[in-house]
Amino acid sequence: STYTYLRIMSALSMTTAVTAKVAIAGKSVVSKRNVAAAPSKRGQLVIQNASQKEMRDRIASVGSTKKITDAMKLVAAAKVRKAQDAVINARPFSEQLVKVLFAINGKLQGEDVDAPLCAVRPVKTCLIMLCTGDRGLCGGYNNFAIKKCETRVQELEEQGVKCKLILVGKKANTYFKRRPQYTVVKGFNMGQSPTTQEAQAVADEIYSEFVGEEVDKVELVYSKFVSLIASEPIIQTLLPLSKEGEVCNSEGQCIDAKNDEIFRLTSEDGQLVAKSEKVETETAQFEGVMQFEQEPNQILDSIMPLYMNGIVLRALQESLASELAARMNAMANASDNAKDLKNRLNKEYNQKRQAKITSEIIELVAGASAL
Repeated sequence: STYTYLRIMSALSMTTAVTAKVAIAGKSVVSKRNVAAAPSKRGQLVIQNASQKEMRDRIASVGSTKKITDAMKLVAAAKVRKAQDAVINARPFSEQLVKVLFAINGKLQGEDVDAPLCAVRPVKTCLIMLCTGDRGLCGGYNNFAIKKCETRVQELEEQGVKCKLILVGKKANTYFKRRPQYTVVKGFNMGQSPTTQEAQAVADEIYSEFVGEEVDKVELVYSKFVSLIASEPIIQTLLPLSKEGEVCNSEGQCIDAKNDEIFRLTSEDGQLVAKSEKVETETAQFEGVMQFEQEPNQILDSIMPLYMNGIVLRALQESLASELAARMNAMANASDNAKDLKNRLNKEYNQKRQAKITSEIIELVAGASAL
């Protein structure tokens, strides 16, 4: 009869909607009802008999996630420009200090001057200062810096050099705290805007270790800000300082950033676009004629720590700018993925909704024909 036919069709429709499963990028999100796993390729979206309510909930959840990642992207974009400005504004002082240091050393050539921070000793113990971020959600930024530090420690230990660590950033502190094979001298937080006082605290710890001959060499491991889409973990020699005021890496190559490239964020066609430009800082020429009112040792003892503090502050600022740029890129990628996923879910939802409507129409036509 017509009543029996409609009951059978209704039962079949209910049976096909018993299970639901959504597999996204190889990870499965299972609904409250049990379901058997189905083979799928990694990176493909596979939806198995999900109800319309579950589909709507999933689409709304992805939309909410996209709003969060968009907001985090804009916040990081605003902060990275501020971090760039801090690096640019601090450069005139550091460049002028290098000129003073170079001029003083030029006048002191041939004299017996003892500068503790320039003392070169046989390297038996090396102190490594590692800079990471305090938070995650920035792609592989923290992981790359930590792996660079571990690789450097392994290289030095293979050469018979002991290593100590000074950690800046919560991520580095958390990572190495769980690994007792590393000797950690002290840990610091990176913060949202490195200041001179914070750099001074780190530099004082380095100064006491080196001058007290606890270590014979100090190296910095941090992410050098290259562009908004690239940062490079580098190893830089901090102590012993070069008397000429050059900043060199572990291989003796000069890595001074003479012409920094800053990136300005503008909008074109409703999208954020990064435009780069070269910035040259103007500094006054240093007068070559000078007279010493104090002993040369006293002058160098005052200038060398100040110069070292500037290098540490620059490393902290570069690390922060790299972290913010990495977070901006990570959130941009997350927003793009969420948008793509939402479009695919909407397409699948519309197809299933249309199929259900078609099935109901067929049932009504079949029932009317039976009458």
